[in-house]
Amino acid sequence: MNIFIGGAWPYANGSLHLGHIAALLPGDILARYFRLKKENVLYVSGSDCNGTPIAIKAKQENVTYKEIADRYHHEFEDNFKKLGFTYDYYSRTDAEYHHHTVQEIFLTLLQNGLIYKKEIEQCFCEEFEQFLPDRYVEGNCPNCGQHARGDQCDYCSAILDPLDLLNKTCKLCGNPPSVKKTEHFYFSLSKLQE
Repeated sequence: MNIFIGGAWPYANGSLHLGHIAALLPGDILARYFRLKKENVLYVSGSDCNGTPIAIKAKQENVTYKEIADRYHHEFEDNFKKLGFTYDYYSRTDAEYHHHTVQEIFLTLLQNGLIYKKEIEQCFCEEFEQFLPDRYVEGNCPNCGQHARGDQCDYCSAILDPLDLLNKTCKLCGNPPSVKKTEHFYFSLSKLQE
């Protein structure tokens, strides 16, 4: 039997913490278990070296995007080695092979009508000139009025859309974000029901 185990890819924008390790450890335990049973196991993961969190960290430290990604990727590799993780392959999302593979999968899905484009509104930081991920928008919960971050209210447990927050502020600059249209790609889940 062939067993594939794909671990989560932590963002390379800060050191790993206990929560990361707790989430990744079950994959390592499974890989060891199946190897003991003499199964053919491929256990992979890597550092997520793309995305807003890395760009934000680079701006905060006034260094390049690549410097942040390299620093934390190497730290992650070292941490996993010291903790005895048994990855067969630990990579990074900015590797040429990864880019090629992801593009191939994306284009195949797009050509087969399983991905579609849609324009949405999203909070935008004018000072940093970038769209903001949910967790970088804060304000008051529209349900209970308490302080909340863009995706949830810890006080009343409501799941939120950052656009619905009252008195919104950008976590990066402290100013109210603007709202701009942006294009996103979505899986056509309705075509995948069966």
